[in-house]
Amino acid sequence: MSPTTTHWAGRPVLVTGADGFIGSHLTETLVSRGARVTAVVRRASAAQVTNRLRNLPAATVAALEQLVHVDLAGPSAVDVLSRVTADTWFHLAADAYVPASLDQPADVVRTNVTSTLNVLQAAQSRQPAHLLVTSSSEVYGTQKDAITEGHPLEPATPYAASKVACDRLAWSWHHTYGLPLTIVRPFNCYGPRHVYDAVPLFLAKALRGEPITINGSGEQTRDLTFVADTVAGFLALAELPAAGEAYNIGTGTDHRIIDVARAIVELTGSRSDIVHGPARSGEVLKLQADPAKLTQATGWRAEYDLTTGLAANLDWMRKHLEAVWPTRS
Repeated sequence: MSPTTTHWAGRPVLVTGADGFIGSHLTETLVSRGARVTAVVRRASAAQVTNRLRNLPAATVAALEQLVHVDLAGPSAVDVLSRVTADTWFHLAADAYVPASLDQPADVVRTNVTSTLNVLQAAQSRQPAHLLVTSSSEVYGTQKDAITEGHPLEPATPYAASKVACDRLAWSWHHTYGLPLTIVRPFNCYGPRHVYDAVPLFLAKALRGEPITINGSGEQTRDLTFVADTVAGFLALAELPAAGEAYNIGTGTDHRIIDVARAIVELTGSRSDIVHGPARSGEVLKLQADPAKLTQATGWRAEYDLTTGLAANLDWMRKHLEAVWPTRS
């Protein structure tokens, strides 16, 4: 079942992290369905002056109800958000680059936890009908089988620990203050506009015929979910009652990273060699979603398998490779 278009027509919506990877796709989809979107983006002087953002298309920016520049982890965030009127809030803003948390754990934890705390406090003041707080599949750590929402939370990196904190803060705000919310745990999302993690990095290297480096053995697995499916999951969840529940968004199928690299080499017809580097600290060995709870509640199912998703991602990468990763002179 697809999220209904009529549900969003004329509806006031707030999206934090609206210029991020998933956030930009969600914002673009909401605008296309007639929602009146307030997009919250990181404060940056150039963007504030020009309204030219990294990921949001100009046409989408022009159609926004409002564009708000603010540091969500800063002291003014609660006041700024408390001025926004919106029925549904999507909180996606985060420092989501896992390796950064290995070198700069305090910065990543501060950004993610404080920004989520500020969003929760602002929402408590404004009382939207539904707040969707984005957690992560990383909160589960390595599990032997497909992961249900009832699996223990065993974060393996500072980033994952920060998302556990955000996840549980959201849960506590629902149960302590009655804040109407849903916790969303997306599994590894890929697609156009994504510029880090295995899939975009492998595609870029393959297109240039450069060696593709895998961290460790490549036996580690990920449930790779195309961004259009992830956005559909968010929208479907937003139409449910805001009962404090957590939901996974994932295909239910995991893939070995070595197999993903091989598939990309074949897809691109590349001569790239696949090489192995050191294993990454805190590496999760297996991530496979059990999306049954989401499917039973909303009818959502992933429409993209890995082959179709990689092909769509490759089309975008061919057009944007030089802009995203300029050739070094």
